[in-house]
Amino acid sequence: MAQQSLTFKGVENADQVNKITTALMMLDGVDSAEVGRYGADVEGRVRREALIAAVEKLKLGVKVS
Repeated sequence: MAQQSLTFKGVENADQVNKITTALMMLDGVDSAEVGRYGADVEGRVRREALIAAVEKLKLGVKVS
């Protein structure tokens, strides 16, 4: 299993964390996602670009790197 980390800027509340967690967990290949205000650690076989796109698609104004 591969692990990838994302860094967030602009996550302000638990509702946003929950939305990001759900979006990441819905992706094919994601086995687990630990999400907080400043980033996420994702386990599974999924491309980094797909993780970033899933967060950006939420249009929360969050910067992902």
